[in-house]
Amino acid sequence: MGKTYKVEKSYEEINAKIKAGEVVVVTAEEMIGIVDEKGPVEAARQVDVVTTGTFAPMCSSGAFLNIGQSTPSVRTTATWFNNVPAYSGLAAVDCYIGATAVCDDDPLNKVYPGEFRYGGGHVIEDLVAGKTVYVRADSYGTACYPNLHIEKEVTLESLQSAVLCNPRNAYQNYNCAVNVSDKTIYTYMGTLKPKMGNANYCSAGELSPLLNDPYYKTIGFGTRIFLGGAQGYVAGPGTQHRPGNPRGENGVPLSPSGTLWAMGDLKKMSPEWLRGVSMRGYGSSLSVGLGIPIPILNEEMAQFTAVRDEEIFTQVVDYSDDYPKGVSRSLAQVSYKELKSGTITVDGEEIQTVPLSSMVKARVVAETLKEWIQRGEFLLGVPQDLLPTE
Repeated sequence: MGKTYKVEKSYEEINAKIKAGEVVVVTAEEMIGIVDEKGPVEAARQVDVVTTGTFAPMCSSGAFLNIGQSTPSVRTTATWFNNVPAYSGLAAVDCYIGATAVCDDDPLNKVYPGEFRYGGGHVIEDLVAGKTVYVRADSYGTACYPNLHIEKEVTLESLQSAVLCNPRNAYQNYNCAVNVSDKTIYTYMGTLKPKMGNANYCSAGELSPLLNDPYYKTIGFGTRIFLGGAQGYVAGPGTQHRPGNPRGENGVPLSPSGTLWAMGDLKKMSPEWLRGVSMRGYGSSLSVGLGIPIPILNEEMAQFTAVRDEEIFTQVVDYSDDYPKGVSRSLAQVSYKELKSGTITVDGEEIQTVPLSSMVKARVVAETLKEWIQRGEFLLGVPQDLLPTE
């Protein structure tokens, strides 16, 4: 038998409230005070939906693009957008451009080997910003697709179809990165100064989507989300989904754990929420705005969505030696309250913290999602199957 709750709601009941303009929606930050004042049971009676948000580099992102047929017809086997290569092992003129693909002739790389100013994330931003992108593609030619080479200019509007397809987004917690070596190193977690001169982290903490539903009780295949400034969907668990990692007493993982596979119509998205990123010494990435509405089905969900930064912990990891070797060693465990304060203490040393994620933008995501729901423009998507918990 399932657990019995004092408050029980259904997706259908909450969606009916949204359609009638009677829904009560608050952000995850606002929910903390409500649960503190009224307790989880009364909070669950009063609140129907809690919105979350995050905005940060999410390297495992990209887009499926159909560039349209040529005359004569072509089956592209190699495609470039502004000289950034896209994967073309698909049918006809379909391809996939990854956020971390880098420009073949980036002028910065010619001056500073390993440095890239432009890549797949920037191509995606340019497209959603309405800019013209130069496409060239090659083929070996077949009887049905005889053309060997095409070149043209495209815009997002002119593309046959464009789908943002991000295999791993919205990590449920993540490492705090430091560098214990004597040399500055450049990583996907940003520039790390020697001898633990800084500590970089990447999470919105108490606003972060999966930290507000630690056991994925409301998130799964078909969950409707805020993605890139438009409505998107959870397509399933993201790659490297590791829900079995150790958790605290409140169920929140103590290290990188669950992830989401997210998809949506790129043509409806905004450059405000899809930004190309250049990471020194690493390459290109894409900062993504993503938010999930958490339905308050019962008092358990009310309690989950009231999680505080001081109750969320992560591990401090050395990216100069341990991380590249795949060694799972924690130098310290710190809370997001400590991280957001600007300094943490490791081995008696005070270290300045640097966020890669934007709390300002995360709050805007959560507030925007709240407004969409209040205006009846966004209904909850009922998950057809929940994310795996083991």
